[in-house]
Amino acid sequence: MTRRVALVTGGSRGIGAAVARRLAADGFDVAITYRSAGDRAAALVKEIEAAGGRAVAFRAEAAEARAQAEVVERTVRELGRLDVLVGNAGIAPYGPLEEVTLAEVDELLAVHARASFLLAQAAARHMRAGSSIVMIGSSLADRVPYAGWTAYAMSKSALIGLTKGLARDLGPRGITANLVSPGSTDTEMNPADSEGAEEERALTALGRYCSPGDIAAAVSYLAGEGARAVTGATIPVDAGVTA
Repeated sequence: MTRRVALVTGGSRGIGAAVARRLAADGFDVAITYRSAGDRAAALVKEIEAAGGRAVAFRAEAAEARAQAEVVERTVRELGRLDVLVGNAGIAPYGPLEEVTLAEVDELLAVHARASFLLAQAAARHMRAGSSIVMIGSSLADRVPYAGWTAYAMSKSALIGLTKGLARDLGPRGITANLVSPGSTDTEMNPADSEGAEEERALTALGRYCSPGDIAAAVSYLAGEGARAVTGATIPVDAGVTA
C-alpha cells in the first residue's frame, strides 16, 4: 500500500517540526521546508528515518512566490504524491504602529497570505479525494490583547478567508481545508520562560502556554479520517485566550 505524503513548510523547528514528527508517527512520508536551519532540518530527517519513516528536506524562502510551486513539485517528484499540505512557515515581527515599514508589511503579506495561497493552489493540482490542507494561523487574528501586532494580525487574518474559499473550491473533489490558530506556544520564537510570558499566561483560560505538540495533535486530527466532515473551520489551540 502506498504511504500517504505530507508537506510541512517551516518544518525544521518549533511547531513545524512537531507537526512533521506527529505526521511521521501517523504513518506519513514527510517533506519539510526550511529557510536557514539546514542542520536542524537534516537532523529531523534522520530522526524520522531512524524511526522507520521516510523524510526529505528542502530549502525554500517563503517570501519568494515561485518557491511555493517548486516545493510542491519537488515533494511529488521525490515522494510520489501529496496528500496533506501544512502551511506553517511564518515570521513574527512586532512594534509600534508608526514604526512599521512598507517593506515589513509586504514581507508579512508575502510570507503569510501570498505564500499560503500559492502553496494551496499548487498542491491542489496533485491532491485527490481524502486529501487535506491545514494552514497554521494565530489567535491574534481573532483577538489582539496588546499593542504592536497590527500588521501581523492583519496578515494572519487573511488565512481565515483563504481557508473558507479553499473549502468551497475543493470540497466537490473531497478535499478539506482548515485552519489551526495557536495561541502563545513555547517555541524559540516565543519561549515560555521569556520576559512577558507571565502576562501572556494571564490572558489564557488555562493559565499556561501551549506546546508545539498541542498544535501538532490538532493537525493530526484534521489530516486524519476522523475529520473528513470538517472543512472551512478555524480550530483554536490557544489555552483559551480567545474564550
